[in-house]
Amino acid sequence: MRVGIEKLRVYPCSMALDMDKLCAARGHDLADIRDTMMIDQRSVNPPYEDPVTMAVNAAKPLLSDVDRRSIELLIVATESGVDQEKPISTWVHRYLGLPPNCRNFEVKHACYGGTAALVMAASWLASGLAGRGKALVITTDQSRAHFGKPYEFVMGAGAAAMLVSAEPRLLELELGAAGYYTNEVSDLTRPTSRVETGNSETSLLSYLDGLEGAYEHYVERVGKPDFTKIIYHTPFGGITFLAHKELLRRDTSLSNREAWRHFASRSLPALRYLRRMGGTYSSSTFVGMLGMVDTAEDLSPGDRVGIYSYGSGSCAELYSVLIGHQARTVSAEAELGALLDQRYPLTVAEYESVERERDTQIDAGDYETSKTGYGDWYDRHYRDRGYLVFHGMREHYRQYGWS
Repeated sequence: MRVGIEKLRVYPCSMALDMDKLCAARGHDLADIRDTMMIDQRSVNPPYEDPVTMAVNAAKPLLSDVDRRSIELLIVATESGVDQEKPISTWVHRYLGLPPNCRNFEVKHACYGGTAALVMAASWLASGLAGRGKALVITTDQSRAHFGKPYEFVMGAGAAAMLVSAEPRLLELELGAAGYYTNEVSDLTRPTSRVETGNSETSLLSYLDGLEGAYEHYVERVGKPDFTKIIYHTPFGGITFLAHKELLRRDTSLSNREAWRHFASRSLPALRYLRRMGGTYSSSTFVGMLGMVDTAEDLSPGDRVGIYSYGSGSCAELYSVLIGHQARTVSAEAELGALLDQRYPLTVAEYESVERERDTQIDAGDYETSKTGYGDWYDRHYRDRGYLVFHGMREHYRQYGWS
């Protein structure tokens, strides 16, 4: 049975911070961030958005009324959960108007959660038990405040929503064509509701170890891959070049310049939008899919593309997909480039104000989010446009409504 992603949308947040501004404010070399780490901007949420609103705002334009009625499985992958018990998926189910006869649950596995959710959904469809039902998989995450930290430059936010069905217009999963690798490591962690921390060097090594282990398992189970292109999980763009060289060295002895040319041909197009969003956590490979389809002119329907997913903690998976016959149409419909262009350009002072306001609200039980400031951004971008927004907390119950 053919299953895969029928449609895909990304919500890149409504605010952006340019790296040249942040580097100037922090006294950091812009070339290091722009050229080595391959980051140009990062997405930022206003105080009246959170992982729930991002998930809904990503999926809402994706779904027709017919789509909504067909969804019998909803999985939301996030490491930015807003409740210790209640899953984000219940809010998403409500505000998207999905039918009551729909399984829903939340998945947490760092940046691997979205891939786990996609594989679960595809396996359910392929089992034949879904009938005519479809699945909705959403990834949604945002970073904590990290003022002055070395990893402040790689933070970001965003959500991706994908309709998974037996009509793989964007891409088809080659079911069973995957290698995976698990190793317990405390590389990055969110041990409390206020803390997001870890060891970046350990995380880099674990990412590369996971790639090697998943690749070897893929070869063992499927055979040596013949990928036309490859998309890597992207906490920052520069790590994907290191990952590509890791795979190349297994079979070739290319110079660094030759390795870059190979990378530029096979993987660099996936960074088109990721460079403008910063770290998108579990969404990154799906943002990369849109970048690859929109940018790689030599990509054709039926081409086999490898996707490497990694989540701290850790789990890694290398799997293969086939480009769908309507991939370019589906990607064009997502209009991600236009959405990125529409974001409000923050000053560093405004960015710090947003993050401080969000930080003071963590664990608070009663407050109302501010809709003022930032060039009257709420009135210009949100009011009467039907976005889901977060109004605040009332006796520890989250309050949402339409703008």
